[in-house]
Amino acid sequence: MDTNSKRIQTQLNTALHSSTLKRLISIITAIINLDMLLLAIIVLGSILANNDSIIQAFNTNHAVVRINKVFTHSNTILRATSLNDAETVVPPRSTGLALQLDDGTRKSHSMAENTAFVTGFFKGMSNRSSFASLVNSLYYVYSAMEEAFENTEDERVKALDKPELRRVSSLKLDMQFYYGDINSKNAPPTAATIAYVNRVKEVARTQPYLLVAHQYTRYLGDLFGGQMMGGMATRSLNLEQGQGIKFYEFDEIPDNKAFIENWYRDLNALDFTIEQKQAIIDEANLVFTLNIGLFEELDGSPLKAMFAIFISTLKSKLGLSPALVE
Repeated sequence: MDTNSKRIQTQLNTALHSSTLKRLISIITAIINLDMLLLAIIVLGSILANNDSIIQAFNTNHAVVRINKVFTHSNTILRATSLNDAETVVPPRSTGLALQLDDGTRKSHSMAENTAFVTGFFKGMSNRSSFASLVNSLYYVYSAMEEAFENTEDERVKALDKPELRRVSSLKLDMQFYYGDINSKNAPPTAATIAYVNRVKEVARTQPYLLVAHQYTRYLGDLFGGQMMGGMATRSLNLEQGQGIKFYEFDEIPDNKAFIENWYRDLNALDFTIEQKQAIIDEANLVFTLNIGLFEELDGSPLKAMFAIFISTLKSKLGLSPALVE
């Protein structure tokens, strides 16, 4: 790690372990380094909201590659509590296909791609119309995915298809909230959505085991960041609590961390050839690109969304009205 990266890591680690005021000062200092600007803004919003899940959320969604270098906690590497432990327990994410997927997808993404993801995410939260368009795209994508999971004969895909993760029923509620009626005439799929859906259908028909990559990239990212993303959307769009963000709520999963570890454990237990594992990694990277395509179609200002979230969370901390600035 170079001197500059060490300086940024030290500053951000300090920010995470000090008082709110000191955190803000440390974050502001850290963002002098321009390539950390978006990351610092995201972390700033997380600190104000007291939400630590942002680190895992954007790591799994591959939004900022360097975040994994900055925030590496020892308890995600080893479960041993002291040097005297007779045995070190390695978490499932640190071995097997789980590790290969995390590493294989993280290293393949450029800073430009990660920036596009983050920018697109905030564009989607800049106004209700953009967010409704994102919900619409996700509805078509997840409908195709979950239909494929339902119909596949590949037992490996079925083993990872947990009912608690299914999103279509939640997306239907969000579609009703934004559109009133789930009808292709009211909310037709966009070009990027059609390309995404066609890819899901293609792998389901020709190489169904590649659906594992779609499960990994979509569901784990949603689960890691659901609460955080839903909260940010609520603040940015001035939504009533719980309205229009059912997609991000996993009511049947009381412990996200334990659920994800078990999912990774099930993933590592599946039998794939070396070639199939690499194909799954490649497909996961393609899914990331397809997802960016959904964001690129959205209209809106990411800075407006960031500012709205910042003002809303700051007001909340100061005990003022939670309403956003018009």
